[in-house]
This record gives sequence, structure tokens and C-alpha cells, in this order.
Amino acid sequence: MFLAPLAGFSDRAFRSVCVQFGANFSYTEMVSSEGLIRDSQKTRRLLLRAPNEQFLAIQLFGSNPETMAEATKILLRDFAPSLIDINAGCPVKKVTKTGSGAALTRDFITLGKIVAATVKATEEFSAESGCPKVPITVKIRSGWGKTPTFMEAAKASFESGAAAITLHPRSCEQGYSGKANVDFTTQLAAEYSGKIPVFASGDVFSPEDAGRILTTTHCDAVMFARGATGNPFIFENTRRFLTEGSYESIPLKRKLDAAFSELQLLIEDKGEDCACREMRKRFCAYTKGMEEGARLRKIICESKTMEDYRRIWKIL
Repeated sequence: MFLAPLAGFSDRAFRSVCVQFGANFSYTEMVSSEGLIRDSQKTRRLLLRAPNEQFLAIQLFGSNPETMAEATKILLRDFAPSLIDINAGCPVKKVTKTGSGAALTRDFITLGKIVAATVKATEEFSAESGCPKVPITVKIRSGWGKTPTFMEAAKASFESGAAAITLHPRSCEQGYSGKANVDFTTQLAAEYSGKIPVFASGDVFSPEDAGRILTTTHCDAVMFARGATGNPFIFENTRRFLTEGSYESIPLKRKLDAAFSELQLLIEDKGEDCACREMRKRFCAYTKGMEEGARLRKIICESKTMEDYRRIWKIL
């Protein structure tokens, strides 16, 4: 059970609480290959590792194979990731217009070149440093428009040396709307069974969703993205559901303790003012379904300091 790369959320503060509550593996937000080679400090801050992260995947995006290879070597040298994941799935226009992200699901030649170049970079780094070779994986969408192209994108990735493939079975055109087509994940898992692992992503909002996807698609792992926001407990609950058949709801105090733990880590990284503003959307996610939720969210949206957030306890 993995925490997916999630822009605006999966920094080390959020990854840390997800690992605390049972995520086997966590991914960074996608990082720019161009930003890395320009030594952008903003980009490098996305790569801070949480103290409890034994394993860490870094997701990298870009459209130039040489730049991606150079960025890969920087990641290996400075951040020691457990794997590097190539983003071929982001549907956001500012990413796709550069030929990156989901645009690669319609440009199989470039996708294959990027995978081959990054795999070669890991091999060269391993030979020079004596460190084990770090796997290169790829995350793809079902396609660009209405016609699915995930099998072609997966083939280009596999033949170029990808060690695993994650499928989010929505098209770029869909964005995050509509339903993820789990049948596509089933097809991909069947095609690569015994060859490389296939991971499932998309519409995993509950332990039951995860159980259904694992059972019906026969994939090797499931990724939680939006389903984990405000609910890092989904990992431990899913484990209980899969092994014991049931799970219990999370007490209010435990939810708030997790939220304050995340806020504290965010303050350490970004300072109180920035962290408290950024944490508003995350704290609101934690309060979903709570009694007095509307009143709590009013306080949250006005909070500028840790002390402001502590006013929540007075309501409860």
C-alpha cells in the first residue's frame, strides 16, 4: 500500500504521518528535471526525507531525455532514493504543454528514450559509486483522449528498461473527473504478469476500494492519493480490512493528533506563517464528517498560527 505522488500534499510532513500509519512506501511530489539541473532550492526542498521514511520514491518529470538523465544522477548522488518514478500521467496543462506528464502517453518514442536514458544513468552511477542500481519506474494515464494508449505506453516503458508501471486509468482529457476504468488495470496486470510489477492508482478512497482493486485486477500494489488526504489512517485500516475483514472508525482525538503532528513538521520546514496557511486545506480534510465540522472549518480558515489552530479544542 503506497502513498502516491500528490502535488501540494505529499511533502515530507504528510508522507511522515502516512508512514506512521502504515504506508509501505511513499512518493514525493513530482519534481522538475529542469529545476534540479538549475539547482533550484524550491525544487530541492520537495525532496526532504522524513525521519521515519526508510524507503522513498522520487517522482521526476520532464520531456528531454538528456535532461532527465542528468537530473537522475543528481537525485542518486544527493538524495539516495529507493526508486525514481517517471511522471507520464500528470494532466495539468502547464506540464503537458512542455511535452511532459500525460503528453508522453501519445509520444511513445520520447517516453521510451526518457526511460532508456534514465535507466542508463542509474547503471552508470551504480558502476561509478558501487551502490546498488536504483530501479526506474513509470506512471502513466490510460491515454491522451478517448482512445486508450496505455498498452503502447507500457510497452515502450517496459522495452526501455522500466522496472514497474503504475496505471491511473483515466485519460488526460478526463483529468480527475469521471470514473477510473479498472478494466484497463486488469488488462495491464495480465499483460505483464510475471514480467514486472503493475501498480494501481485512481479512485482508491476506502479500504473496500483497495480490496476490490487488488482482488479484481490482480495488480501488485495499490496507491492512495486523494483518499489519504486528511485520512492517513487509510493504510492501517486497509491492512486490517485485508487481513481481518473489518476495521474500526478513527476516534476524533486521534485524527486531530495526526493533523497537529503534520502541522508541526510543516512548521519546521516552512516556518509558522507559511505552514499554517498551507495547512488550512489539509486540516479541513481531517475534519470531514466530524460533528461541529462547519464551525471547525471556520476557525481553520482563519488560523495563522499554531495557537490559532489550538482553538479547535475549545469547541470540542
